[in-house]
Order: sequence, then structure tokens, then C-alpha cells
Amino acid sequence: MCDTLVARASHSANGALLFAKNSDRDANEAQGLEFHADQDHPEDASLACTYITIPQARHTNAVLISRPYWMWGAEMGANEYGLVIGNEAVFAKLKPEVRPGLIGMDLLRLALERAASADEALDVIADLLSKHGQGGNCGHKAHFEYHNAFLIADTSDTAWVMETVGRDWVAERVENIRSISNIYSISTGIDKASADI
Repeated sequence: MCDTLVARASHSANGALLFAKNSDRDANEAQGLEFHADQDHPEDASLACTYITIPQARHTNAVLISRPYWMWGAEMGANEYGLVIGNEAVFAKLKPEVRPGLIGMDLLRLALERAASADEALDVIADLLSKHGQGGNCGHKAHFEYHNAFLIADTSDTAWVMETVGRDWVAERVENIRSISNIYSISTGIDKASADI
């Protein structure tokens, strides 16, 4: 199983944000650590993600990501503003969309490139889900599709758990220490949600 953990700075022994993630990708699926500098883009630029092409942002932040070699997106990463995100596969009774969209790793990297805080990252992912949906094979050797959960945190001591199903999502503000794995975990603690949830 994959797991992601955060301890907000106000709840850690040394007063620093603690963030950790492990990855249970397929054996022999290389996952490189990559740095991408911040960049300005033309107004009409497009971006080829793993399966679909979307409009590019005018400016993208510098990011450090851990990326499975064959996809555009990333399993985990941080950006120049101290924003960190990890994602997990989650499984619902509703099947993922048949038509390919953005995969969870694309959404993670896009949020790091386009947001400067945890609050902004939550909004970026929500907006991209509503416009492009999520879906597509996430398996290296075998066909594997799923929905996604994200743990999003920043150095201003803000953290969120965001869980998705299709184009819908719910989010819970992290009060102190929180972890996510390959199962839905938000029940009554919903602080934000998509309009149609």
C-alpha cells in the first residue's frame, strides 16, 4: 500500500512541517527525482499530460518531483513555495471515467506547478477535475485505473486531505497529524466539497 503522512508545524516536536510518502508502484518501474525550473509560457501554449492535452498556465513554479518514467505526472513533490503533495489510489463503487482524462499524478504535478499554497492547490485540483475529469491507465505492466486522494500541505501550517471520485471531491482540513492510504477516510469532517457531491 501507499501511505502519505503530515504533521503540521504547530504539532511537531521541532516546530517544522513533517511530510512523508512511500510509493508502491510496480517492481522495475523507474521513478526518477527531477527538478524543473520555473518558467513563463506563451498565452496560447498547450501542455501534453499523460493522456490528454490541456491549456498551459502562463507561469509554472519550480518543482522537485518523483516521477514514474513513463508518465508526465508525479507521485509526490514539492515546489519553490514550500507546497508539498502526495497522492494515493482510492477505489469506489463508481468506476473511473471510460474516456481518458488527467490521472492523479498529472493533477499532483499541475497543482505544484500552478499553486503557491495548500489552499490554492486544492482549488487548482478541483478546477482541473471539473474541466478535464480523471481517468486512464495508471499501471506500468498491467491495466490499473482508480480515483485519487491527495495530502496537501505548505509551510504556512495549512494542510488538507482531498478525496475524489470522478469529477467530484471532498476535502477535510488537517488539524494536527494525518495520514492517508489506499482507502477513503473522510466521513463527517467535510470542510469543502464539489457542488454535485
